[in-house]
Amino acid sequence: MNKQWTIDDIPPQIGKRVLITGANSGIGYQAALTLARKGAQVILACRDKQRGEEALARLNAAAPDARAELAILDLASLASVHQFAQRELAEQRPIHVLVNNAGVMAPPKRLETADGFELQFGTNVLGHFALTALLMPALELAATGSPDRPRIVTIASIAHKHGQIDFNDLQSQKTYSPMQSYRQSKLADLMFAFELDRRLQAANSRVMSVAAHPGVANTNLFRGGDRSAISGAARALLSHFIGAVLNTDYAGALPTLYTATSRDVSDGGYYGPQGFLEARGSRIGEASVARQAKDASNADRLWQVCEELTQVRLRP
Repeated sequence: MNKQWTIDDIPPQIGKRVLITGANSGIGYQAALTLARKGAQVILACRDKQRGEEALARLNAAAPDARAELAILDLASLASVHQFAQRELAEQRPIHVLVNNAGVMAPPKRLETADGFELQFGTNVLGHFALTALLMPALELAATGSPDRPRIVTIASIAHKHGQIDFNDLQSQKTYSPMQSYRQSKLADLMFAFELDRRLQAANSRVMSVAAHPGVANTNLFRGGDRSAISGAARALLSHFIGAVLNTDYAGALPTLYTATSRDVSDGGYYGPQGFLEARGSRIGEASVARQAKDASNADRLWQVCEELTQVRLRP
């Protein structure tokens, strides 16, 4: 990019429906608020009804003319994903932008989803895989009724650079390391975005698959969770450092907004802040990709595993 991109560069979003998972706080909320102000009809897909209602109230207070709604979606439950998708498709309305944003980061103990998957892999990867697959008809519908191509935006992380896909222990049943499992899930998210792009282009679909990362932002990923007093104090201290030195959740949302709206985004692109170590900064551009994320053979294998585990086929 030759100039610094800002939210003022976002074109009008009137007539577009945007679905953002995990939109009750942090990056997801900031992206939802900004897009609502730009005229989009925004769907806040949240797991917790009370927190979702509070977020919707905050958004409506900040943007009185916003067209926003709350939808209950628990990505840690495939039943919830199916129920949500069935309700959404029954409306026969297009989805112009799907932002796979919700995530779980490094719970100290190994936890499981409703379906028995390790919580981070089950939520960050499998939940979004199933959601994307089930909502593909709504994205394809948007492709037929708008000059702008629909987009699937998957939120990855700079943590993917230190991740590895352990096909022999995807669910961390043999050994659980909070950060190792998180890195694996974020690497899998990025590989999913790239593999989805390859398949969409092979099918000549107008739907785009792109990815973004927020750098290191001071969001609820750092502040929340079921943690010991020592762990909670350490997280609180870290969040103060991040808030002072690195990205706010507002700045962390800029790559998401850029990837969801900019006309300069390319198929299969991956974007993030261009500051120190890509951890911060308001200048947005192409992000660096670890070698393991470019492994198309492993991406295809991971895709097949996701279809087997979710019993959902994603066929562009």
